[in-house]
Amino acid sequence: MTDRDPGSEFGDGDPVVRDKRRIDPETGNLREPAEQSADPAGGPGAAGGGTSGRPGMPGTPGAQPPRDPSDLIAGPSAQEALLTEALAERTADLQRLQAEYVNYKRRVDRDRETNRELVIGSVLTELLQTLDDIGRAREAGELEGAFKAVAESVERVTEKLGLTKYGEVGDPFDPRIHEALLHNYSDEVDGPTATLVMQPGYRLGERILRAARVAVSEPTEQLPAEQADADEADKPTE
Repeated sequence: MTDRDPGSEFGDGDPVVRDKRRIDPETGNLREPAEQSADPAGGPGAAGGGTSGRPGMPGTPGAQPPRDPSDLIAGPSAQEALLTEALAERTADLQRLQAEYVNYKRRVDRDRETNRELVIGSVLTELLQTLDDIGRAREAGELEGAFKAVAESVERVTEKLGLTKYGEVGDPFDPRIHEALLHNYSDEVDGPTATLVMQPGYRLGERILRAARVAVSEPTEQLPAEQADADEADKPTE
């Protein structure tokens, strides 16, 4: 290629010849890129020179550096690790929510059962006096005819709801379920014993609706010394 000498404003200087052929005409070998890039004028063909290069090529503005091949290998593994970590977090959240729901459901069911027992207990408590009347009528032999059928129906309903009657003569006295209205001593018992049931007790499950009211007898050897001496003094002499 022939250019004019830039020394003249009108281009009338000596011609300047620049050989840009890629094959050396003397040796026939391919010239190295460094030879082409050694343009002293820094023309468009100079490596890394000017801003006319294609975007993204090395040496041009805005070009990105080439990626390390190791990044291409480690990329999927790093992404898989992030996905695995996110999956573990979501699984832990789901398990925590499930445990909270199970505990909430158990608490609701327990509260519902407790409220149910309270309501049933309050209704049965109001029926205890009626059951006492039925029991006295049965002892007096007055439970007959239609009144007997109604009384037995009421007793069956209360039993179905879980009401249990307790308190018999000879039961060991238990202050948790018995209420002692009378107290005496006897040689016929080995410990505190209910010798008379004045009013039966009722329980609903483990809950005592009404304690049994009884008379309690204790063994004579437990009699206080002062009262034992007074009893001996009151005995008639032969």
